[in-house]
Amino acid sequence: MKPESFWHIFINASLINNFVLAYFLGICPFLGVSGKKETAMKMGGAVTFVMVIAATCAYGINLLLIAVGAPFLQLISYIVVIASTVQLVEMFIKKMSPALFRALGIFLPLITTNCAILGLVLFQTNKGYGFLESIVYALGAGAGFTLALMLMAGLREQLDFAEVPEVTKGTVLTLLIAGILSLSFMGFAGLGG
Repeated sequence: MKPESFWHIFINASLINNFVLAYFLGICPFLGVSGKKETAMKMGGAVTFVMVIAATCAYGINLLLIAVGAPFLQLISYIVVIASTVQLVEMFIKKMSPALFRALGIFLPLITTNCAILGLVLFQTNKGYGFLESIVYALGAGAGFTLALMLMAGLREQLDFAEVPEVTKGTVLTLLIAGILSLSFMGFAGLGG
């Protein structure tokens, strides 16, 4: 089997197998923080940062655990790394931008339980990616996550100015849009080769 190029890994993670719109991972922040483009972009950046750190650490942790013969500790180790990274991000944002900290609200600490990040480290380990491949995979997954948030936020902002029937306002319309976005991303499935 020939190794995948970095570009293929990136496109695969961001478009073809988008964590939100293809795997349905990370739905909580996708629905909760996608009301405004500015907030969605910043949440996407925070999640991407956590993904890159988690992927980097997961690569090292995986090598260490295999070397000592304890691969059964992978899951708990990954969870500890993700929780620690999110705490650092939360403290940084609270210190540097209190307004953003308030805008992200409960969704910032919920990055810890964002299954997209845990899915990323588990997928990269199962695919046997090397160090650089893991970083590219994390960047692609983060870009895809941010893209999904931005698309949803843009559509929701436009709908604020549209006349929408009363029966579809609110959560119903949000879920309909999410479903249509997911269907549109299914069109990228053929690019996987």
